Order: sequence, then C-alpha cells, then structure tokens
Amino acid sequence: MTTANEVYARARRNDTSPEVWKARVDLAACYQLFEQKGWTDGINTHLSVRVPGTDGHFLLKPDKLLFNRVTASSLVELDKNGERIDPDDKPVNPAGSIIHSAVLEGRADVDCVLHHHTDAGIAVSSLEVGLLPMSQHALQFHNRMSYHEYEGVALDEAEKEGLKRDLGPHNAMMLRNHGVLIAGPSVGTAYAMCDNLEIACRSQLLAMQTGAEIHLPTEEVQEHTAQQFAGFPSSRNDTMEWDAMLGWLDDLGVEYAI
Repeated sequence: MTTANEVYARARRNDTSPEVWKARVDLAACYQLFEQKGWTDGINTHLSVRVPGTDGHFLLKPDKLLFNRVTASSLVELDKNGERIDPDDKPVNPAGSIIHSAVLEGRADVDCVLHHHTDAGIAVSSLEVGLLPMSQHALQFHNRMSYHEYEGVALDEAEKEGLKRDLGPHNAMMLRNHGVLIAGPSVGTAYAMCDNLEIACRSQLLAMQTGAEIHLPTEEVQEHTAQQFAGFPSSRNDTMEWDAMLGWLDDLGVEYAI
C-alpha cells in the first residue's frame, strides 16, 4: 500500500528539477549517515545544502525531526535570510538558520555546511591548543582551520558577521566550546572532510589520555601532507566515496530518497 508520505514525496519530486531533487536526496542521505555514525545530538545539530538555481536558498531539516526520520521531501527550504519559503513547512532550528545562512552568504564557493556536537568535536574545540597536527587525518586541516570564540547559543543575528570573518577562506572551523563546522563545495566533499576531522579529534584525545609526549611530523611534512589532500581530485569525494556511502545506506535499507 502506498503511504501518504510516499504520495507527497512523489508529488514534490515531480514538481522539482533533477538538480534540486539531487540536492535534497544528498542532504537527506547525509543526515542518515550522521545517524549511523552516531554524530547526532538529539534534534539539536543541523546540516544544510544550497538549493540550485535560487538566490541563496538552502535546505535544513525540520527542528523536531530526529536524523533517522529525515527524507528528501521532509527538508525545509529557506531563503538567504533563513525564512521559510513555504510557511506551511515545519520550523527549523533558529541557531541552525543563523549559522548556515551566515556561511552560505559569505562563501559563494560553498554549497554544503555541516555542523555537529560530537563528544570528540566538543572536547577538541575546548582545548586551548586546538587540533594538533599529529595524525594523517588531522594534517588535512594543517593551517587550513579557523577558530570562532563561543558567544552563547547562536541566536543573535549579529554573530553572523563573526562567523563569516572567522571562517575566512577555510573549509573547517572549530566553534570554541561548542563543536565543529565543515564547509564544502558539495555534500560528498563536506561529508568526507567531516569524517576525517572526527577521526582526527578522537585520535588526538586517545593520544592525550596516555599522558605520553606526542610526536609531531616536521613542519615541512605537515604542509606537504596538507597540499597532498588539497590536490586529490574532487571526484574521489564527490563520486567514488560518496557513492560508496550511499550504497551503505541502501544495504541497510534506509529510506532517504522519498
């Protein structure tokens, strides 16, 4: 039997361009991958993608939805100011609206923004030393990560300017005492960076727990490795790795593309 949700999804898909529907499907899949990875904080973190062919519109999940309930058709479209295009859509997280609209407004080269509060991300964001260049995963972000000081829950429009300024040209930012933010040209690339950053944070905390001195590569090797990451073809993340992650969701029977 066809459910009401499936009828609604089919109607929305048929009224949507292939480019916009792909953006919806990719973002819904990313929410579901965060669920599988355990990178959620109840309903309280948020992921976004720019809506192709619009003047700064972007998608977020409805605030009340857990990540495992997110599908392509459930995502809410917002304008560049964070206002819902369809007033009948469910409300979104207010802090999410401010954070994501700030980054997308400030960076024309960014189409996807991922923000989370994992234990490891919060812990490293709270360390004065920040992320150490101690692992291959961390070296992707060597001299390519910024830091934004905590100003309270991001409910003040005035914080948008600070977020844009502090991110600068980078694609990764520690939100001090809060979590992490990744900005990328696509959902697949942003997800891959987010995965590497989470592993880097966990590895650093494990090493620090031993109490032993941490060995760091030379500055020359640190920069060389960061340049190697920057030189990888975009297709590695956008197609090969992303397709593999979508295949994992499909194998699990996760319904996200409805």
